[in-house]
Amino acid sequence: MLPRLLLHACCGVCSSYVPEKLMPEFDVTIYFENSNLYPEQEFYKRREAAQIMAQSFGLPFMTANYQSREWFKHVRGLAKEPEHGARCEKCIAFRLDKTMEYAKNNSFDWVATTLSVSRRKNVDQINRLGQQLAERHGLQFLGKDWKKGNGEVISQERAKQAGIYRQDYCGCVYSYLIRTGMSSSAQR
Repeated sequence: MLPRLLLHACCGVCSSYVPEKLMPEFDVTIYFENSNLYPEQEFYKRREAAQIMAQSFGLPFMTANYQSREWFKHVRGLAKEPEHGARCEKCIAFRLDKTMEYAKNNSFDWVATTLSVSRRKNVDQINRLGQQLAERHGLQFLGKDWKKGNGEVISQERAKQAGIYRQDYCGCVYSYLIRTGMSSSAQR
């Protein structure tokens, strides 16, 4: 029997590649926890795309409730932080902590995340946070750099072939404002 692994998925694009890398060694379940997404419709678009990819692999798909207010409380005061800075650290920690809680409460042995398949993410930051949180929750964390071996390129190509939603910004309101060229002073 394979060890149970809960795979935190940030979107359908990232979910089009990482699961197949894990499936030979783990009993994988996809978990969508992304309360950082803005606007709220973005959460549902990305969730649908991730669910389509999970179904393509024949994997169970679980989703957390959209809790943007809780996420905003967690990153309060960090609106002016640069990408990859303290705000991103808190955002990643928030989502991975919620994933770890779900994993622990549902008898998973391992947790991993698709976040490191994106060139927009700092793999060392992700894996350090994942390891710290896994230790706190009494779980194992599988930290990988999924970009290696053209992981991001493969993910993008597969998502395009599948016809799923492909976003053009990281996901939070601050990355959205940067993409649109608007001021990041807008806060809730």
